[in-house]
Amino acid sequence: MFSEIYYLVRSKTDGRYLTAHPNAEGVSYLLMFREHSDALSYLNTHAGELANRFAVESIPGSQLKALLKRWGFGGVAMVADPLLPKIEFLQQG
Repeated sequence: MFSEIYYLVRSKTDGRYLTAHPNAEGVSYLLMFREHSDALSYLNTHAGELANRFAVESIPGSQLKALLKRWGFGGVAMVADPLLPKIEFLQQG
């Protein structure tokens, strides 16, 4: 996981990352994609008219833990299929 590159979606307006909230506890999970094109597909499919308000950025796996800690995310939400979407939630340990 540390040697891979991941793709995140970030708001051009306020700089916040796109997150998922799988339960009512309010814990945010950082939405991550394995491919740049998957992130674009997700935006175009699920936020069509708003897609131009977001940017896709890359992050090496080695910086992921620091980003999760800095922003206070509970873990990551890895998008396995951007069209359905199928998402795997991984808690930070």
